[in-house]
Amino acid sequence: MSKKIIINIIGLLSLFLTVSCQKDDYAFGDLSAPSNLKVTAEIVGKTADAPDGDGSGMVKLIATADNAVSYKYVFSDGTSENSPSGVFTKRFTKTGVNTYTVTVIASGKGGIATNTTLDVTVLSNFNDEEAVQFLTAGTSKKWYWSASEPAHLGVGQNDGDATKNYYSNYYSAAPFEKAGSPTSSCLYDNVLTFSLVEGQLKFELDNGGATFFNASFKNVAGGSGDGDDCLAYDASGVKTVSLSPSESVVTKNPDHATQTRGTMLNFSDGGFMGYYIGQSSYEILSITENRMVVRAVMGGNSSLAWYHIFTTTKPTQTPPADFTELVWSDEFNTDGAPDATKWNYDLGRGDNGWGNNEKQNYTNSATNVIVQGGNLKITAKKEASGGAEYSSARLKTDAKFAFTYGKVEVRAKLPIGVGTWPAIWMLGQNYATKPWPACGEIDIMEHVGKNQNVILSTLHYPGHSGGEGNTGSKTIPNVSTEFHVYKAIWSPASVTTFVDDVQIHSVPNDGSLPFNSDFFLILNVAMGGNLGGNIDAAFTQSSLEIDYVRVYQ
Repeated sequence: MSKKIIINIIGLLSLFLTVSCQKDDYAFGDLSAPSNLKVTAEIVGKTADAPDGDGSGMVKLIATADNAVSYKYVFSDGTSENSPSGVFTKRFTKTGVNTYTVTVIASGKGGIATNTTLDVTVLSNFNDEEAVQFLTAGTSKKWYWSASEPAHLGVGQNDGDATKNYYSNYYSAAPFEKAGSPTSSCLYDNVLTFSLVEGQLKFELDNGGATFFNASFKNVAGGSGDGDDCLAYDASGVKTVSLSPSESVVTKNPDHATQTRGTMLNFSDGGFMGYYIGQSSYEILSITENRMVVRAVMGGNSSLAWYHIFTTTKPTQTPPADFTELVWSDEFNTDGAPDATKWNYDLGRGDNGWGNNEKQNYTNSATNVIVQGGNLKITAKKEASGGAEYSSARLKTDAKFAFTYGKVEVRAKLPIGVGTWPAIWMLGQNYATKPWPACGEIDIMEHVGKNQNVILSTLHYPGHSGGEGNTGSKTIPNVSTEFHVYKAIWSPASVTTFVDDVQIHSVPNDGSLPFNSDFFLILNVAMGGNLGGNIDAAFTQSSLEIDYVRVYQ
């Protein structure tokens, strides 16, 4: 090939590239870098007598530039902050008068950037050296979820009610509650490491590869749907932690001195303390060498505050005591009426619909209760009965069989229909001398048709009666189309309930509770009432079918 031809080809390529670049410039607009970048720093509280500010460490930074579309501040403490407007207020937390180098990056169209630096000297009086010592032991310390402790994860209100906004009054996790399901057990894999590096507090979260996400933030990890979930998520990376005084509603309570330490942990780069709630700032309520309680307002929902409890010794879960000797059972293998040596009935409407505004009349009619084909069938029907609009049945072993501690297994298929309220439960045999709730109640399983496939398990006792019961729940598929095993393991240490070995709820037991004497079994289907709610006008009938009831000790 001749030199002339080569030169012509190069010329054509140059022309092509020139035209292409001209088209790109036209698409992006002016791609020149931002110019005339200026940054000013306003020290909060600066006066002639206090040239380094009021001790808050607060500095208002203002950046301007020609042709800039956004700004980013990079601080010498390892944190950074995007500021589309160029205005950002930073709290510097190192105690004393310190000089910090601030880098500001101004970005123009197409991402072309210009940067400059500014030194800021400011006073910070905020100091919590004791908290830092507790967190790090002066070097580095690991923290774990205090999973064996009630309320290690919980949520409550965040408002002006000083009597309720400092603890998890809405929900508190029972010991090891999240260990029972793969959708939540990843929470207990968390290892939180706090370190002190050249005077700066640092943090690392080892989440074992998966993070427990609040349902509102599952999209962050590509998840969807209702319910919290463990999702694969990379939480690695060292975060810088700055301390600041809390300005939460708790600090405004009359008894705030006993309710909060008042120190905020502020994590850089989206850092979080194990449970993802869209928040990177946590208020220390209390801290010692081996236990820490923090509070964080939920991201995107300032009416809720989450509570976490951590410990420096990783708890180990002791399996609930198992019981293997079969002491009582009914396999329902003989057709006809239920075995009269094992079961009796509650009959009629009861006082005020059995105390829960229920709509059924309980009978012992074969149309409502029968053993057939190897199963016990308790059928709720829409029919006039005893002055009620519906009929049903309630069986119990009251005065025929009662026991203290053991394992109960009931294999059952639940009725369907809005307004149905089946239950498998136990009541203290001493109910005549210790009226409910003093006698205690263990609801192994409750289900309401308006919340199909959601299984409830609740304990009632003094202070936890009615709607204040100590309750847990979980979504279990196909409860009205397939049989499942509903189980309770009851010991002096705890009462724990399961569906097909998936833990639903667990409550620690001790001598102050009524769960240390004989209880008897109850099986029923109620209609409507305080929990069942409105009944579907199209409902005709549906059955609770039970394959067996077994008690082990």
